[in-house]
Amino acid sequence: MTQLGPRGFDHVETWVFDLDNTLYPHHVNLWQQVDVRIRDFVADWLKVTPEEAFKIQKDYYKRYGTTMRGMMTEHGVSADDYLAYVHAIDHSPLEPNPAMGEAIARLPGRKLILTNGSVADAGKVLERLGIGHHFEAVFDIVAAELEPKPAAQTYQRFLTLHGVDPAKAAMFEDLARNLVVPHQLGMTTVLVVPDGSQQVIREDWELEGRDAVHVDHVTDDLTGFLAALRAAG
Repeated sequence: MTQLGPRGFDHVETWVFDLDNTLYPHHVNLWQQVDVRIRDFVADWLKVTPEEAFKIQKDYYKRYGTTMRGMMTEHGVSADDYLAYVHAIDHSPLEPNPAMGEAIARLPGRKLILTNGSVADAGKVLERLGIGHHFEAVFDIVAAELEPKPAAQTYQRFLTLHGVDPAKAAMFEDLARNLVVPHQLGMTTVLVVPDGSQQVIREDWELEGRDAVHVDHVTDDLTGFLAALRAAG
């Protein structure tokens, strides 16, 4: 049977969410803190200027999926050292979001997180948001054997480990390129974009893909989107 138009949600039994810039608003710019620490890590490790480190950081991010993967591949960096350093940030800008928690709780079925970050950082974010208890598990970069999204094998590891049928799952992400494989696997895909009324700090390529064929739905209000799904159901 040929799929016409965007995939829907009536069949969804597993709800999969990215973490950073997906489960909290882009304009909080929490990731900006991580971004600065990644630059500092690269500069210190490679003994280059912050400006040169920034160029290397963004090049590796785009080519390898994460700067960490690039630093590991090109320079033999330890993942543990890298993750511990770059995630030592202030999470206080995050505020509890009970409305999102309620919207997630009302979704029928399982809820999982698939992140290129670490379980430790995810735990801190979810604690600040007050929504951690709604999720069954967090699949992080360590569980992915340090191979970040959008690598196909990362999604396969996730699906296998948690027994997820992609044909009965939905994926929520803030990067369109991370939805290519999920869509190919049969998942309903949702791109979470910045609120247009708020200033965000992103690379141009990170904001692309809203009209891509592998993006079924686009929203700048995840809580409202999820609430509307349940209201429609």
